[in-house]
Parts: sequence; C-alpha cells; structure tokens
Amino acid sequence: MVDYLIVGSGLAGISFAETLLQQQKTFVVIDTPITNSSRVAGGLYNPVVLKRFTLVWEADEQLELLSSFYASIEHRLGEQFDYKLPVLRKFTSVEEQNNWFIAADKPNLDKYLSTTLHATTYAGIESPFQYGEVLLTGYVDVAKLVTQYQIFLQQQLYFHNETFVHADLHLNPHSISYQGIEAKHIVFAEGFAMHSNPWFNHLPLDGAKGELLLIHAPALKLDKILNSAVFVLPIGNDLYKVGATYNWDDKTEIPTEAGRTELIEKLNEVLLCEFEVVDHFAGIRPTVKDRKPIIGTHESDSRLHLLNGLGTRGVLLGPYLAQLLFNHIENSVPLPKEIDLRRFNKKK
Repeated sequence: MVDYLIVGSGLAGISFAETLLQQQKTFVVIDTPITNSSRVAGGLYNPVVLKRFTLVWEADEQLELLSSFYASIEHRLGEQFDYKLPVLRKFTSVEEQNNWFIAADKPNLDKYLSTTLHATTYAGIESPFQYGEVLLTGYVDVAKLVTQYQIFLQQQLYFHNETFVHADLHLNPHSISYQGIEAKHIVFAEGFAMHSNPWFNHLPLDGAKGELLLIHAPALKLDKILNSAVFVLPIGNDLYKVGATYNWDDKTEIPTEAGRTELIEKLNEVLLCEFEVVDHFAGIRPTVKDRKPIIGTHESDSRLHLLNGLGTRGVLLGPYLAQLLFNHIENSVPLPKEIDLRRFNKKK
C-alpha cells in the first residue's frame, strides 16, 4: 500500500508529489503526459498585481517557499528550471509613474516595487516615461519542468502513463484501490478535467483559455521581463514568449487565428523592431469564479482530496498549496477559508 495516489502531473500534481518526496511519503502518479495548461504556461511569478498595485494573496509566504522548493527539484533532477529576472513595467504617462511611487510607499509593497526608475534603452522599444522595476520576480520553465519531472517519476516507477478511469476507483473500508494499486489517500490534481470527476464536478471550476506566442527578435536584446500590453519574456537565443490571451468561451486547446492576431496587434504596440512568430501555443487555465484556488477534502470521505484552480499563478501557488493540503491531511491543520472547497459546499 502507498500513502497517496495522485491523479494529474501538471504543476499541481508535481507540487504535491515533490512535497510527498520531501516528507518521505510513498505515492503513485497517474496521468498521460500530453499537452496541458502547465506545458503552455508562461511560468512567470510576480507578487504584485500591476493593474491595481495590490499584493497577490499570501505573496510573502508563497515567495518564501518558492525558491527552496524549486531549488530542491533542480538538485534532484540536475536541471535548472527557476530563472530570477526582474519585471519591468513600461510607463505610458507621468500619471502612471506617480501611481507607481504612491504604491511603492505602501508597507506591503515597498520591498517589491523599486523607487528607482529603470532607464535602460532597448533597441526595439520606445519608452519616454521609462520603466518601474518589480523585484523578487522571475519565471519557471514549466514545460521543461513538467517533462523532466515526469521522466524522473517514470524512472523511479512512481508514474503510470494512462488515463485515469474514475469508475475503477473503489472506496474500501480502510483504503482506496485502483486497478491493483492500494492507497490511503487520493489527491485529484486534474486541472480543467475535474469536470469528469464524479466526486468534485459539482464545484464551480471554470476554464480560461490562454494563448501564447514564441517569437524571434534578434534586434530586441531584452534582458528582463517586460510588462505592458502583453508580457514579453526572454528565454535566450533572441527568443521571447509573448502572452497572454483570455477566452472564457472556447474550451479547446487549439491555437486560434483570433488569438494570434490579438497578440501580434498588442505586440506591435510595444515593439518597434521586426520579429518572427516561431510557434503558437494554447491551453486551458483551471480557474474559479472568485479567483481563488480550490483545495481540500471531500465532505463525505476523508480519503478524497482536491488540489485545483491554480489559474494564472500556478508557479507561485503550486508549492504553497501543496504544503497546505499536506498539512491539512496529515496533521489536521485547517485550510484558509478563502481557498477551502467547503466554501462552495455550503452554497449547494
């Protein structure tokens, strides 16, 4: 018998699996390593919502865990995934500059918003009002992380490459069993596929389709993450990720001409230099209507658990939520009410 069965191997599933490894728990992961929202994620982490100059929920705690968590995975796999890069907010007016300095004086934001204007000139960008610099930011190469972590799990015989069949899960008096695997607990980290889960599909998980471009722009020479009409993320060799779109109606993972056009039009508002679109990605972000994650234990069975709703901030949220859920299951530590799935059970 293993301690846990994990369904899903995107950012949520990997975060929980790594937490279990660090806690010396046994587990099996079931998933098909195909394209999912984690693979097409931009991977940015930024503690500040720049549109409103507010701090992300529990940002301090998430950032404190982030570095050590991904460093542990890097050490385990012998690969780099976490890249520390400042975010530059391109100002379009003096008013935006003033709003930045007002926000930077707030006690909870002062360590994240630099009060020194960034004046570097980039060949492909016109910025007469300069930039504000967000500190303690960066990105995780999520596609590489998911691929390499799945390979590691397969090598350790922790990974079953198959589609999970919910009807084959049996709830026994003292354990659960699934196709010959017996476990104490099961954690569903299925993302948008939760809609097929008979134990949790009553919860209001929505999906926001996001599309990204990969461009080649040799003249740009951008060495930080640009936040403007779109984000522009340098990944080396004059390649940049550009994103992202939000579509609440289309639930397919197929890139669209409309998404491509939207991103190119916004990119043309920012860049003056030539660029070439090298690739185009799409995925469905698992989101919740109140913009909070959704984790916890099933109201009728203490062996069934959920880790979902990471939305656009999965890189930041994943490790933190995995730790919260682990402590909830193993040590009966209450979950924060704003992310506990029970906030919806009361409204049924």
